[in-house]
Amino acid sequence: MNKNIYIIRHCKAEGQASDAPLTEEGTIQAKELAEFLSDLKVDRIISSPFLRAIQTIKPFAENKDIDIEVDSRLAERVLSSTFLTDWMEKLEATFNDTDLKFEGGESSNEAAKRIVEVVDEVVVSDAENTVIVAHGGIISLLLNVYDKSFGFEKWMSLRNPDVYHLRVTETGANFNRLWNG
Repeated sequence: MNKNIYIIRHCKAEGQASDAPLTEEGTIQAKELAEFLSDLKVDRIISSPFLRAIQTIKPFAENKDIDIEVDSRLAERVLSSTFLTDWMEKLEATFNDTDLKFEGGESSNEAAKRIVEVVDEVVVSDAENTVIVAHGGIISLLLNVYDKSFGFEKWMSLRNPDVYHLRVTETGANFNRLWNG
């Protein structure tokens, strides 16, 4: 078994709301991303339901004539349902205490469980090469599952867009960053 999963963080967007579209720069980035990925053999594309994620992968999907599957488990992690003035410190704390949870939000473990379920389903599927499009918070939690050193600092170093290649074999899994911006 050899599975290639390309994990993509969306391009630059106009905000954090689920319906926030890509900026003009983000739309250009999506076209550049499609060109960057053009040589990849891809069997499936699975995206967060957020508009910015779908718009990020749409040029690539159209070029490859592949439908975009939408999976709500790839939505961004909810830190809290209330406004937190110190949200950055609270987010960092959730990387150190993965069960820490704020009002109306998810713990790191709860959020990671969602995206890991998607990856686990991809691994047992017939698809050999899959693209997953999501968000920085949820992606960093996934990568932390495979490398515990991928924490808050590495989350801060993620780009819009960003691309990681996760390779899963019978003997384990590893990932590397492909996007150099």
